[in-house]
Amino acid sequence: MPLYSIKVTCCNCEHEFSTSRVRPSLKKAIRRDADFCSYYKDENPDYYVVRVCPQCGFASTENSADKLSDMQRKAFYEQVGKRWLSRDFGGKRDWMAALETYKLALICAQSISDKSRIIASLLHHIAWMYRYNGGTEQEQRFLRYALEEYIRVFETDGMGGNDARLMYLIGELSRRVGEFNDAVRWFSRVINDQRITDAAMIRSSREQWTLLREQMRGEDNDPEGVPI
Repeated sequence: MPLYSIKVTCCNCEHEFSTSRVRPSLKKAIRRDADFCSYYKDENPDYYVVRVCPQCGFASTENSADKLSDMQRKAFYEQVGKRWLSRDFGGKRDWMAALETYKLALICAQSISDKSRIIASLLHHIAWMYRYNGGTEQEQRFLRYALEEYIRVFETDGMGGNDARLMYLIGELSRRVGEFNDAVRWFSRVINDQRITDAAMIRSSREQWTLLREQMRGEDNDPEGVPI
């Protein structure tokens, strides 16, 4: 069996429930897109990132808060919880169920004013869900939302440990939604900022900038003269 169960305590109502995970030995991706979207031979671990409490409906990930404040609980109940019809997402999930858990996690995170980084990640994962299913229009829509949120993270968090990865990701999402000039700027920052020592992100930025240059030439919009 590729799945196993873990017990989780809901950070909203403190109800203990079971949720499924993919066994670590089966989590090896067969390929990965430049924005870190991974593809798997068998069960997709991304389908099981969100844990949904069957009792109150609060959906979260491992990165969410352990406990909600009284104000957050009230906000969640008013915006989401009072309309919750008990459902159990604890077993095997298909694409539709996985998408539903991410959208539920997103509205939960927004209702409690969770960190921008968590909201950005959820938006990005929803875009991946549509990519898995060939839904290009919705994928683009959610990539744009994720891009806006990642930029907000960068502007509010300042220079953090994952800065190179975040800047690279902003560049790559800009490229994917057709904001080529913005993408050039972000990739250039990763490559040229002397404080950045993340070799993998510098290399990835160079690779994507090369790809981007070909795209821009194809659209008669050559970025010559951009320092790289």
